[in-house]
Amino acid sequence: METSESQIISQCQKGSLEQFAKLYDRYVKAIYTFIYYKTMHKETAEDLASQTFIKAMDKIKTFKSSKGSFKSWLYRIARNTVIDHYRAQKTTCTEMIWDLSDQQSVIQQVDDKITLDKISHYLESMSKQQREIIIMRLWDGLSYEEIAEITGLSKDNSRMLVSRGLKKVKQSIIISFSLIIISAILWNRL
Repeated sequence: METSESQIISQCQKGSLEQFAKLYDRYVKAIYTFIYYKTMHKETAEDLASQTFIKAMDKIKTFKSSKGSFKSWLYRIARNTVIDHYRAQKTTCTEMIWDLSDQQSVIQQVDDKITLDKISHYLESMSKQQREIIIMRLWDGLSYEEIAEITGLSKDNSRMLVSRGLKKVKQSIIISFSLIIISAILWNRL
């Protein structure tokens, strides 16, 4: 019989921290991915994910399910860990570090880099808050309720920021595409 998440948390809060490994196994991939999209650097994401789980384990007694889900609590710790990392580095979250790992082909890495550069261009045109919420919603697959718990915004405000951000991206794409078509038409007339 599988132990429920609330039972595992309760056991951890009572001092049985070996149970924390089950929570780690359940969330490590999602937290790593969340951090990776904010740092774009494999080793940094690994380090910050480790720090996130160490902080969560150290503070597990402060978790209260009445204030939100464990998942949201963990994401909030990850988010704050990334913010602390960039403060210590004296850089901003929009500056990306590119890491070429040995496990992917160079062609795939270049293609990924081009795609990320295009996405980054659109994301940089948004406010920091809007960019963060769109990443949580689209890349991390978080619900609006979870985003609200992590950011402290209301569910409706989170939904509105995503909607407006995507509308802005759509308009930028339409303008870019229109310029390409106009350039092609003019080029053919010359």
